[in-house]
This record gives sequence, structure tokens and C-alpha cells, in this order.
Amino acid sequence: MKVVGFCGPSGVGKTTLLEGVIAALRAHGQAVSVIKHTHKRFDIDQPGKDSWRHRQAGAGEVLLASSQRLALLRELPEAREPDVHALIGELQPVDWVLVEGFKHAALPKVEVWRAALGQPVLYPDDARVIAVATDDPAALPVPPSALPVLPLNSPGAVADRLLAWGERFNYTGDTHG
Repeated sequence: MKVVGFCGPSGVGKTTLLEGVIAALRAHGQAVSVIKHTHKRFDIDQPGKDSWRHRQAGAGEVLLASSQRLALLRELPEAREPDVHALIGELQPVDWVLVEGFKHAALPKVEVWRAALGQPVLYPDDARVIAVATDDPAALPVPPSALPVLPLNSPGAVADRLLAWGERFNYTGDTHG
């Protein structure tokens, strides 16, 4: 299994880029899963539905299953940042796991940066950033001397680069490298 993160500030286009990268990897016959970090309290369930009622009654986990999908809702006993490596361990084996967010995770990452937002870049201080996907390479505030710059608006090109680097993303579960 290969694992790569995509990091950058909110609103920069990570989700849009990943949509295209997923489609491009699938077009190459690759199985893909995604782990997405969210800072907001979220709920995929609706008040009044059976699973919502079970959670409200105190169930720690509710597994919804049909003939076409399943979803596991797990209440965490205390607020804490999830460990991305534990989450990867929850997934079924696939060719690629794309991780959106988790900017401090011990994973190789593609930083997503959009010029119009004028945000600072992460790559000068994060050795795990292995490439930058941007809409305007000339506007990068710090020239990425040794990092490849990928076209943000061309997810197929990003996917092609990931496939070309292949072995670089083999996941060992090592949280230090």
C-alpha cells in the first residue's frame, strides 16, 4: 500500500485536487481510499434516524450496513487529535491511501498552495513535504530549490508523478520516517 498526504490551508483546493487525483489513479486501475482530517465537529448522521438515536442513547459505536456500503460511527471518549497511522490501520488494503489534512503527520506530503491566498508555505520547515502543487510557481514566497513543483490545476499530472515515484510511498507504518 502506498500512502501520501496532501496538506495546506483551508480553501486552497486540496479536496478538488484529490477528486481529480483519485479519478486519475482509478483510470490507471488503482484502488484508492481517502482519510480526511476535519477540524470541525462533524456528523454524517441525521437527528431522528435510528443510528443517531442509538448514539444519543449512549452507544460507543454504531455500524450502518447495507448491500452497497457501510459506515462506522465511533464516539471518542475524550477530545484528541486522531493518529493518522491508527486510521490507516483501520482501512482495507488498497493500492493508494490519500490523506487530506494531517499536515504534521509523519508521511510524505504534497503541499497544496494557491497564490491568491498569500498563505505562508510549509515546505521550508517540513522535510516530509516532497512536492508543491500550485497554480503559480513564480509566486511561491520561498523558492523550492530541491522540490518538484506540480500543476495544481492538472490532477492527472499530479497522479502521473505519484505513480512515477511509486516506491517512495510504500507504507511501512513507521511513524518516524
